Amino acid sequence: MSIEQIEEKVKAFLVEELEIDEDKIYGEARLKEDMGIDSLEVVDVVVLVEQEFGFKMKPEDFKELHTLDQFCQFIAQRVG
Repeated sequence: MSIEQIEEKVKAFLVEELEIDEDKIYGEARLKEDMGIDSLEVVDVVVLVEQEFGFKMKPEDFKELHTLDQFCQFIAQRVG
């Protein structure tokens, strides 16, 4: 799966499931500060990652991820 495909899937579930405005979703956008993903939504994201990409992610993994680009790279490393 290419990084572009991963980004498209991530953007889709952020818009559809978390109802984040599409204008706020871009590579350098900060997950918490710019997109407003709070600690409760992190749990939703973890579940969505497992459903969409087939691997388990822990909420703690999210602490090291600050931007959308970092998040997508994290996923890319795990899905090969």
